[in-house]
Amino acid sequence: MKMNDWTVICRVEDIPVLGSRRVARPRGMDVAVFRNDKDEVFALLDRCPHKGGPLSQGIVFGTSVACPLHNWTIGLADGCAKAPDEGCTPKFACRVEEGQVLMDPVELATHATDLEAPKAGPCMS
Repeated sequence: MKMNDWTVICRVEDIPVLGSRRVARPRGMDVAVFRNDKDEVFALLDRCPHKGGPLSQGIVFGTSVACPLHNWTIGLADGCAKAPDEGCTPKFACRVEEGQVLMDPVELATHATDLEAPKAGPCMS
C-alpha cells in the first residue's frame, strides 16, 4: 500500500518514549499506539486481555507493555500475554514513514469494534 492509502496518526516524537498515545475511533474502543526505546511503533486495542486494563497507561519495555492493573506482560507485536498468563488483545497494523505514524483507516474503522470496554467498579448485571 502507498502512504496515501493509510491515515497519518501522529509523528513518532508525539508518542512518549516507553509510552503510548490513544487513538479514538468513531466506533469501538480506543487504540493504543506504543513507542519503545528503539523508536519502534506498535498498535493494540487499549484493553488488556485479562481484566480489560488500559494498556495505554502501562509501562513499555523492549517489545512488551506491562498492564497497569495486574502487571501482565503483553507483547506489542502480537498482543498476546506472556506465559504463564494467557489471552490476546487485538493488534492493529501500523508503520512509520518519514517520521510519521500511519495506520490502515479501514482496519481502524472495523477491527475489534464489537468488543466492549470493561466496566469499572461494582456493577449490576
